[in-house]
Amino acid sequence: MKTAYLGLGSNVGNREQHLENALSKLAASDLRVTRVSSVYETEPVGFIAQRSFLNLVAEIETGLFPLQLLGRIAKIEQALGRVRTVPNGPRTIDLDILLYGRAVIHSARLELPHPRMAERRFVLAPLAELAPDLRHPVTHKSVRVMLEAAPPLTIRKLDLKLG
Repeated sequence: MKTAYLGLGSNVGNREQHLENALSKLAASDLRVTRVSSVYETEPVGFIAQRSFLNLVAEIETGLFPLQLLGRIAKIEQALGRVRTVPNGPRTIDLDILLYGRAVIHSARLELPHPRMAERRFVLAPLAELAPDLRHPVTHKSVRVMLEAAPPLTIRKLDLKLG
């Protein structure tokens, strides 16, 4: 079993329910959600004319290989109504593999660690809550250090725990 970290976000409809549904759909015989961060409300990045996001990070243990995990989360996104129209646009649910053990993968379908992870405060804040001393397998910087260096973004930790 490998430990991996997934970023989850939603800004359409009942955002809390979409996150909760995604977490429940992740659980299977070959994937176990071990810890879930608090929920953070964040302003959108890129395409800003949209509602704020709710974001969290889930720590998982899985027997799936990285591309199998990518396929699993794509099916969950589809089942929960994800429609890809505008890049960085509104979405019912977004699931990203942030880290998969210490794997480094550069392929047409998957890049690990997530290529924009170090720039995304909405990913780093919940990840730092779970694993502040975890090190990026390429830069070797800790999550805490990456969070301190991340571009500013309005982010607010909610008094809300899912999973």
